[in-house]
Amino acid sequence: MKLLVILASTRPGRACLPIANWFLPIAKTHAAFEIEIADLLEIALPHIDEPGHPRFQKYEHEHTKKWSATVNAADAFVVVLPEYNFAAPPALLNAFDYLFKEWQYKPAGFVSYGGVSGGLRSAEMVKGTMTALKMMPLPEAVTIPFFAQMMKDGKFVGSEPLVNAAHAMLDELARWSKALASLRA
Repeated sequence: MKLLVILASTRPGRACLPIANWFLPIAKTHAAFEIEIADLLEIALPHIDEPGHPRFQKYEHEHTKKWSATVNAADAFVVVLPEYNFAAPPALLNAFDYLFKEWQYKPAGFVSYGGVSGGLRSAEMVKGTMTALKMMPLPEAVTIPFFAQMMKDGKFVGSEPLVNAAHAMLDELARWSKALASLRA
């Protein structure tokens, strides 16, 4: 199965990349998944510019066609996201809005980070969008409060409880992805 890890922050100086770099080796050890990375900073989708509704999948722009193929190939998602002003990064919501069918019947987990809330409000906001896209957001997650205290020389150093949370989330993603496979067929 293919797990697409989406880096949701495009902000200069973002902690999203070091946190994703901490998570990726953990994910790569999970036997159920082949890992692919989708960095929204690199993908650089413009504000949604497709004239047709995404449910028809009649995309006019090459960036949309590439994004569609990337998301369609995934069996599950992990979104690495911060919390900005009690909300999700706009680039992530924009990336969701480009597509519709490609997201359906796939589970999603979160590696969220922030201050005292650890990015939970951002993840909760995204769950509503995910369910509208017929995705299955999981309660198992990696929640990182006060992430700046775990940054050392530009690298994120996660604790054992965070590693354990990542393993639990990956196990659930594998279960749900297998369970939803018949709906994706």
